[in-house]
Amino acid sequence: MSLDVCLAGATGWAGSELARAMAHTPDLTLVAAVGRRHAGQDLGVALGGKPLACPVFASAGEALARHCDVFVEYTGVATAKANILAALEHGAHVVVGSSGLGDEDYAQIDAVARAKDLGVLACGNFALTVVLLQKFAEMAARYIPQWEIIDYAHDDKRDAPSGTARELASRLGRVQTPQPTVPLEQTLGVRDARGATLAGSQVHSIRLPGFVIGAEVIFGMPDQKLTLRHDAGSSARPYVDGALLAVRKVPALRGVHRGLDRVLDL
Repeated sequence: MSLDVCLAGATGWAGSELARAMAHTPDLTLVAAVGRRHAGQDLGVALGGKPLACPVFASAGEALARHCDVFVEYTGVATAKANILAALEHGAHVVVGSSGLGDEDYAQIDAVARAKDLGVLACGNFALTVVLLQKFAEMAARYIPQWEIIDYAHDDKRDAPSGTARELASRLGRVQTPQPTVPLEQTLGVRDARGATLAGSQVHSIRLPGFVIGAEVIFGMPDQKLTLRHDAGSSARPYVDGALLAVRKVPALRGVHRGLDRVLDL
């Protein structure tokens, strides 16, 4: 089955790599794109290649005037939620690659998606190594009652924690709530030094040059510890295959599903 796709954030770092891949994917057709700086251009030309017969619009509202089966959200936190809700209202399934949305946001999105009988697949990160990190961490959390998360990203990333770290904390929180030896309210000194509490987990966000995206969860038990860590390189290529899979799988879903492993046999 061929799917018509609208890609928001199509000229960005990750979106442009996904757009190039879709251009050579027979069962997926790019029918519209969102990218303010390149509005009015053909997407292929905007990416420095041949025309793709895919116009670039300044907003999701304009792009959604063209029919699409799947809307891929790859913009920033300031526009992501509004774009997702607009896509659902237009009858499109949604794949979310943007970060920064929280549990309350997804609860609202889930209600709209179910009312519209549509699926939303939200992946804080499409890389296979992240999917495995999340799965392994859930397994460890069943047996180890204490852990903390470190969220790494480049120095100009504004949202914190990242979508990868948010998703990881949310998933671990559904396994159990960590039990620190010293309760947070009994911290001496500066409470903020213990990080932010997200879904019960302590999360520490590092923003420095030299990092792209990384996530680390450290589990501790008496006289032993377990560290699970993912680090991304400078290319967006690791995210493409997972995103293509998500686009193909989301029409079979209803409501919000968080994590690429929801459509993988793991």
